Amino acid sequence: MTTIERTPVRFFDPHIHISSRTTDDLEAMVAAGIRAVIEPAFWLGQPRTNVGSFIDYYSSLVGWERFRCEQFGIAHYCAIGLNSKEANNGPLAREVLELIPHFALKEGVVAIGEIGYDEITAAEDFAYQAQLDFAHRHDMVVMVHTPHRDKKRGTQRSIDVAREHGVDVSKLVVDHNNEETVEDVLDSGAWAAFTIYPNTKMGSERMVEVVRRYGPERIIVDSSADWGVSDPLSVPKTARLMLERGIAPAVVEAVTWGNALEAYAQSRQIDLAALDRTPTLDQRQLFADNSVLRGQKPRVDTPVPN
Repeated sequence: MTTIERTPVRFFDPHIHISSRTTDDLEAMVAAGIRAVIEPAFWLGQPRTNVGSFIDYYSSLVGWERFRCEQFGIAHYCAIGLNSKEANNGPLAREVLELIPHFALKEGVVAIGEIGYDEITAAEDFAYQAQLDFAHRHDMVVMVHTPHRDKKRGTQRSIDVAREHGVDVSKLVVDHNNEETVEDVLDSGAWAAFTIYPNTKMGSERMVEVVRRYGPERIIVDSSADWGVSDPLSVPKTARLMLERGIAPAVVEAVTWGNALEAYAQSRQIDLAALDRTPTLDQRQLFADNSVLRGQKPRVDTPVPN
């Protein structure tokens, strides 16, 4: 992962797994113009075996990872949910579903997610529908994970089931789209998010052509950068390529900032005015008696006058 030139443009990466990223990544993201992120709950790479591990993980999303980002000037929001892959452990899944209400209504949680399908099993259906019902009851945004295999059928089913459970499609963000699914999502009225992830999802070149063909309406670009081979600078790099290929700046701003903000601001958890202000850092702050610096010299900014 390499840095790119500092830019005055702001970016919102609305799907990135910060718990998998280093402080070097956070510094590079800030330098590249990333001002805000959403970290959805997901699979950690190996199966979790007890409900306590989910308690600690969800606690880190609403606590430590939020603090860690803010110490570098990035506004951190999260989504809480039981991911589709781990929904297939039925007994554990039921325990985890009981946790969702204890975390999903906390400050900084902008959606239920990422939820949906992996293998499109009955167990995944049960977990997905239970979480859709919770989202509907609490008028929450839903971030949907579409499957890596049989993506078109999984995407169509994700939308149909969400509708059946009363979720307003304007609050449905369907992620990991490609050229095969984009029309289904846009025609439904939902938000179509695209993951710029090496080799396995979308690439920047393909993303340029999607935006050129469909325009910016309800299209969102994210990185889904995690513990795999991935790039936390995918959003600004894709924006730069779009500009180089003649996409209008207003369109680029919409798909890499404005649309994600509009979709997730429906949660009423995003302070829009705060995002417009230059962050003032005080790295002397602690979280549970710990800092991000491990004894290094803190950065302490002078507050900017209003």
